[in-house]
Amino acid sequence: MSKRGENIFKRKDGRWEARYIKCRETSGKIKFGYCYGKTYREAREKAARCKAALVNGSPQPGYSQRRFSFFCEAWLRDQKQRVKESSYVKYSSVLALHILPKLGACPPLKLNTGLVDRFRQELMDEGLSAATVRDTLVVLRSVLKFTAASFPGAFPALEIRYPKEPKKEARVLSVEEQRRFMACLRENMDECKLGILLALLTGLRVGEICALRWEHICLKDKLLRVEGTMQRLQNTEGGEAGKTKVVIGCPKSESSRRTIPLPDSVAALCAQLDPGDPEAFILTGTRAYMEPRKLQRRLKKLTEECGLEGVHFHTLRHSFATRCMEVGFEIKSLSEILGHASTSITLDRYVHASMEVKRDQMNRLAAAV
Repeated sequence: MSKRGENIFKRKDGRWEARYIKCRETSGKIKFGYCYGKTYREAREKAARCKAALVNGSPQPGYSQRRFSFFCEAWLRDQKQRVKESSYVKYSSVLALHILPKLGACPPLKLNTGLVDRFRQELMDEGLSAATVRDTLVVLRSVLKFTAASFPGAFPALEIRYPKEPKKEARVLSVEEQRRFMACLRENMDECKLGILLALLTGLRVGEICALRWEHICLKDKLLRVEGTMQRLQNTEGGEAGKTKVVIGCPKSESSRRTIPLPDSVAALCAQLDPGDPEAFILTGTRAYMEPRKLQRRLKKLTEECGLEGVHFHTLRHSFATRCMEVGFEIKSLSEILGHASTSITLDRYVHASMEVKRDQMNRLAAAV
């Protein structure tokens, strides 16, 4: 039941609900605010005060008494409708582990740059990596921007200083190490070894290779399509804390959805192990999947048997990118094969010139002058 001409309704629980236009998104979609009252008049008056506060640019009634945790939780609910499940789980974890325990009880208008600086330092003192602290501050920045919309003209201007991340030299297989490892993989080849070899020769991420099915490989055209990724995520829907689930979803980004040409030798190996079932997973040859952490354990065992140390699954991706550059791969093509949004990511993170290549280039320079 509603009053004619007004967006005020009587709910099934007996309360009155008044809706008012809070703002419009850039798409033009209306975003509503809601007020509740025991009577029609109470709900209407609350909505009128909120409308007046928006017009005057003052905080909405009642918001100044809210703790920062209220806005953190509201932001998270808003994000659930906008982002992938993996991102939502990450945001939820960052809030629960770091932001809410340290800043949740603070009134929003009491937040300041000094408080945020102390928050950052506490995270560093707890032994968190610079990358983890940075990711946490990125989430905090987004929550603060969301919160500021409820306090037009009154929310404090905050500066967030991110920690410097020391550049770590990624482990890359040398040419000799890669040849030795490939020989180990080809010996008594099975489905799992084929998957690892594919990752080494195409640069696929661990989640992408785990989600890869035979329907994604066209042996006739010698092409591989990346259309999904597999992750083990916190189960946010269940009631038991600490429970996780395996999810096969969309690739990391739109640029991660890609098609990769397969070398003739790799296509021939695939043809030998093709089970004839398009829905079978590459790593198992059946419709039962192998999840990322099990594949990583298998990789560790195989590399140790070959006498290789410090090899993780991402080492294969770094090694692939480095080999491509060593043979003169065109950078734009390499960036697309790796599924990067730009060539700068490829150059900054994944291309590592070996000492042999550097020495060869120095000798060529010396001979030219």
